[in-house]
Amino acid sequence: MKQYTVKGMSCAACQARVEKAVAKLDGVDSCTVSLLTNSMAVEGTAGDKDIIAAVQKAGYKAKAMKSSNAGIQSSVNQDEEPLTDTETPKMVKRLIISLIFLLILMYFSMAVHMFGFPVPDFMKHNPMAMGLMQLLLSAVIMVIHQRFFISGFKSLFHLSPNMDTLIALGSGASFLYSTVMLFAMSAAYRDNDMKSAAALMNEFYFESAAMILVLISIGKMLESYSKGKTTDALRSLMKLVPRTAIVVRDGKEISISIEEVVKGDIVLVRPGEKIPVDALVLEGESAVDESALTGESIPVDKTAGSNVFSATVNCSGFLKCRAVKVGEDTTFSKIIETVKNISATKAPAAKAADKISAVFVPCVMAIALITAVVWLITGSDIGTALTRGISVLVVSCPCALGLATPVAIMAGSGKAARYGILFKNAEALQETGRINYAVLDKTGTITVGRPQVTDVILNEGVKREELIALAAAVEHKSEHPIAKAITEYAASENISVPESANFQSVTGKGVQAEINGEIVTGQRWNKEELAVSDDISKGKTVVMFSKGKQVLGAVAIADTVKKESEKAVTELKKMGIHVVMLSGDNCETAEAVGKSVGIDEVIAEVMPDEKGETVKKLLQKGKTAMVGDGINDAPALSAADVGIAIGAGTDVAIESADVVLVKSRLTDVVSAVKLSRYTYWIILQNLFWAFFYNVLLIPIAAGVYSGFGVTMTPVFGAAAMSFSSVFVVLNALRLNLKKI
Repeated sequence: MKQYTVKGMSCAACQARVEKAVAKLDGVDSCTVSLLTNSMAVEGTAGDKDIIAAVQKAGYKAKAMKSSNAGIQSSVNQDEEPLTDTETPKMVKRLIISLIFLLILMYFSMAVHMFGFPVPDFMKHNPMAMGLMQLLLSAVIMVIHQRFFISGFKSLFHLSPNMDTLIALGSGASFLYSTVMLFAMSAAYRDNDMKSAAALMNEFYFESAAMILVLISIGKMLESYSKGKTTDALRSLMKLVPRTAIVVRDGKEISISIEEVVKGDIVLVRPGEKIPVDALVLEGESAVDESALTGESIPVDKTAGSNVFSATVNCSGFLKCRAVKVGEDTTFSKIIETVKNISATKAPAAKAADKISAVFVPCVMAIALITAVVWLITGSDIGTALTRGISVLVVSCPCALGLATPVAIMAGSGKAARYGILFKNAEALQETGRINYAVLDKTGTITVGRPQVTDVILNEGVKREELIALAAAVEHKSEHPIAKAITEYAASENISVPESANFQSVTGKGVQAEINGEIVTGQRWNKEELAVSDDISKGKTVVMFSKGKQVLGAVAIADTVKKESEKAVTELKKMGIHVVMLSGDNCETAEAVGKSVGIDEVIAEVMPDEKGETVKKLLQKGKTAMVGDGINDAPALSAADVGIAIGAGTDVAIESADVVLVKSRLTDVVSAVKLSRYTYWIILQNLFWAFFYNVLLIPIAAGVYSGFGVTMTPVFGAAAMSFSSVFVVLNALRLNLKKI
């Protein structure tokens, strides 16, 4: 996917125009333009020159972003460019200057005329001088805000009118009509018709021409500032990327740019420093703050053999590490890329709004013209007809339609990223909250993913420490996962393990070794030799140990359930989601695990290549999400409506998924669903407001309800238009207040 920055867009009509222009090119498979981030994503084989030329032909400017191989820091700097708010400071300067001139204009146009405020002697009882003063002041304001006219008429020339076109036509029509009336006044002066000249003062709309521009500018400034807030999460992530690293080369410690670190470099990280790359700890012990990556505020202890990640902070000890992933391959860089790319995708809810936005401005212009003509036909004077037409132009707001979905998507994805939940595209963010079925893989998702000792069963007269010590001793030289679980358990219990000799392993039968001159064996449990309760024997692997002919007891091993699994399943069921567990284990084991966490339905003895087909069958019943972590889950993750990968899982599973849970917690599935539902609710609110606003106010502006005394001036229309866009953005920002 190629990324571009686009300049000159002001509303949804601009966005639709750019998308349409680029999509027509040969070699372009898809094109998505974001009004929020002023960016464009293009998939296909078309070259940069052709794409940029198409954008320029449409009346806008485009520039290709650097490719990811330019280095992580260069890439981050480039990514920040479309998110950097460079316009708001310029808007503020223009606004302050124009407000000064507007206040002077309002003094001469309203304060003097309505309240008799004092004016210089040469202007007293001189309507012509008052008119000229208003013309000059409004002209200055129009020059200050000339970008509306340049952009608006340029777009009109390209037959793609936008919001700026509406503003330019509304303000320009007010100014031109007032100028014509000023010339009419001069004619009255020529004819010495002072009464007519004074009456023409009521036909001046210079203050409307100027105030429309100022009010719209205030709205655009607030909108620009608010839009910046929706991308704060992404910008704050980018700022966390380390810029330098200390590495050991040729026996010397040197500080180099993060872009120069290569895989295999020995990296040194002192207390208080950011870890520059994903690495393996070789020496040292420390606590590492991984909140930037996972959202968890409690530091994680790291020792030799631990994995550490880029952008996390070394809190206490000195760490010597070997770089495993560098540059764009680090976990943190992929998080940034995922959050950034979501703005280059569209949620299903945005498609209807996009279609309407593409024809919105031409329709408004047609309505404004019809409005003016109808008022003239019904006998109204040209001033009234013009006022109604201008009101329709300036009250209509295509911006609200264009921003309704993307601001909510960006705010929602940024909120999710802070909690370690990564939605790869806008569709996933919307669809996750609409699932009816949640399919959970057992191993590594509901359970820890590795066998652990759960029970120790003692024969009569045998001490617990003796059984564990001999069991660990006989299993010590075995590479079987069960053997590892037993030896780790002995170590956790601080039990001394004796030396063993003559170790033998017989596949399917067990192990044996000589310990202190006696043969100790570990084999499958035999219920005739040792009594074990049904709770233990069902769903767990039981290994029985004997010394000579004496049965010492048994150790039960199982893949233990994660502590948060039961809570996650309970919460999903409360939200009306049917929870299914998918497992390759035998039915007895799978049923035991499913029962322990409250699963609605257990599907066991499913081969890896059958998981995808199982999910497809569930899709026929309703919208389905698949949650998994292994390579064998990839087909099912791809087949599901929404694939959710546990972050600690394999790269294949993560690549196949639509959502990635960085913290590897099943409860984050609940959080993802809740956040998706809330984001979708905000999108619906925004779309309703955008449509309702235009449907309600355009008829009022056209004078449909004037018979009931309900009318609208162009100035009020401009203020209402500004508020609508700001409201949509502020409504989306409520997502930042939502607790998940």
